[in-house]
Amino acid sequence: MLDPRKEMLRVSDMHAFYGEAHVLHGVDLQVGKGELVTLLGRNGSGRTTTLKAILGLVSRRTGSVTINGRETVRMPTHRIAHLGVGWCPEERAIFSSLDVRENLMLPPVVRSDGMSVDEIFELFPNLRERLTTSCGTRLSGGEQQMLALARILRTGANLLLLDEITEGLAPVIVQAMGRAIEKLKARGLTIVLVEQNFRFAAPLADRHYIVDHGQVVDEISAKELDSNSEKLGRYLGV
Repeated sequence: MLDPRKEMLRVSDMHAFYGEAHVLHGVDLQVGKGELVTLLGRNGSGRTTTLKAILGLVSRRTGSVTINGRETVRMPTHRIAHLGVGWCPEERAIFSSLDVRENLMLPPVVRSDGMSVDEIFELFPNLRERLTTSCGTRLSGGEQQMLALARILRTGANLLLLDEITEGLAPVIVQAMGRAIEKLKARGLTIVLVEQNFRFAAPLADRHYIVDHGQVVDEISAKELDSNSEKLGRYLGV
């Protein structure tokens, strides 16, 4: 149990619905300030829906979601974002008709301690070189993913919800994303990572939650990974 003073996110008995479909069945998890926690599980287990439900991006949710001590389950999504929550969806949501600079500057700043553009370019040098490049025709998948993450860093978000950020990326770009995540964690950002690439996620995370059939069914710390390989194999096929 985390000290409430050190807690960034707590989800308690969260149920979520898409229309009439009951997708999450009482999710419980907590994330400390500065922690990196993964949600592991097979496709369809409810990991992405958990992130969306934290932000209120589902038809209906019940239970409790507290962010930095504030109850948010009845808040609209835009107010939750202004608490410093940044979401990087799997589809990246880059505006193809805009260039890199325009995409980067589009979201409003929600907190004063966001990363400056120069700091973002230090993290992702490729973006500096592509600043006036059209996102729809000239950016690689890896550069689009860097831009999607860069946008939320500029807003001042300090709780990052990242969904499958290595999906479809070349190994060299996956390594670059790993280094970037390590630097963000060193800055004290709190990160919840949904990731199918276990080899990418394992060395980055402090703890792992296993999600199955819309529930958190287990929690494994980084130091317990080796002794839980059989359990991981059963749930994840790794």
